[in-house]
Amino acid sequence: MKIAILKERAPGETRVAATPETVKKFAALGLEVAVEKGAGLSASVEDAAYAEAGASLGTAAATVKGADIVLGIQAPEVKLLKGAAPGAWVAALFDPFMKRALVEEYAAAGLEALSMEFMPRITRAQSMDVLSSQSNLAGYKAVLVAADAYGRAFPMMMTAAGTVQAAKCFVMGVGVAGLQAIATARRLGAQVSATDVRSATREQILSLGAKPIFVENVAGIEGEGSGGYATEMSEEYQKAQAELVSSHIAKQDIVITTALIPGRAAPRLITDAQIATMKPGSVIFDLAVAQGGNVEGSKPDETVVKHGVSIIGFSNTPAHLPADASALFARNHYNFLSAFWDKEAGKPVLDEEIGGAIRLTQGGKVVNERLQGA
Repeated sequence: MKIAILKERAPGETRVAATPETVKKFAALGLEVAVEKGAGLSASVEDAAYAEAGASLGTAAATVKGADIVLGIQAPEVKLLKGAAPGAWVAALFDPFMKRALVEEYAAAGLEALSMEFMPRITRAQSMDVLSSQSNLAGYKAVLVAADAYGRAFPMMMTAAGTVQAAKCFVMGVGVAGLQAIATARRLGAQVSATDVRSATREQILSLGAKPIFVENVAGIEGEGSGGYATEMSEEYQKAQAELVSSHIAKQDIVITTALIPGRAAPRLITDAQIATMKPGSVIFDLAVAQGGNVEGSKPDETVVKHGVSIIGFSNTPAHLPADASALFARNHYNFLSAFWDKEAGKPVLDEEIGGAIRLTQGGKVVNERLQGA
């Protein structure tokens, strides 16, 4: 059985779907691994390292030829997969709701698309969860970028010339990215506060030494969707939150927004009017900018200055830490395939709980329930 690793071709994508570490592990399972030349260069992995780990190197066409499984970061265009084995698996990020046409192309080509972002949030799939591994790095990077753009120090500094006050950092959205943002800002010495639509996150915020900022006494604000994801907030909650945030945000130096809803545009958390209340020189990092943004006026890969406040957001934040992001993503891929490895069959055999959740196409059709009628 052959696994193929292609060079990522999406603009700004620096990650790679396998590392020498995972190539060795796949080889130990008896798999042949082929890597396109130059696939790992942007992630600081040279071709020689892949060769030493046991992979064969070649052109894209040679890499894909006869491949039973293709691993990617972002799903490659179907034209790049010509020559793969009939019904080959392609495991990658598909963005299925926004790129439905690509999913249809995979079905028409007879390929089995496995959407890694549809990995269920269950205990046994944690090691396979690419959204969590990449969000963890994104939350870390967001704080570092904001700290770099902020014209003052993060920690309190007491000197003979006077005291520098600690920066105030507010994290909006306490998922994986938000929790790492809180931890990173705390390590840098900031005074950190955080909020989320899910009231259950209060204890998590406190456990990291931050101050929870929550709307009180408003019905229906749990915000807990299936699989641990947040859902859209009620109008009542949105109004109450806006009032609370407006008063709190005016006192903040750094704001990190992380709110995303799967398959939907990112919810608007900060308006232009709220930005206008912040102090000049403050910084907002919008981690949701690629999905429409949590912050009014934010633009992917641009620094927008409004009312003296710098608004920053990357279209692909994990790609700004390519070596670590690749290493984690590659391990997610390996953990996924190895968990279902059937020695007798000589291939991975998926179960319904996880296989059914991530499988988008099979037998020439779109089969995922989440896409039915979408």
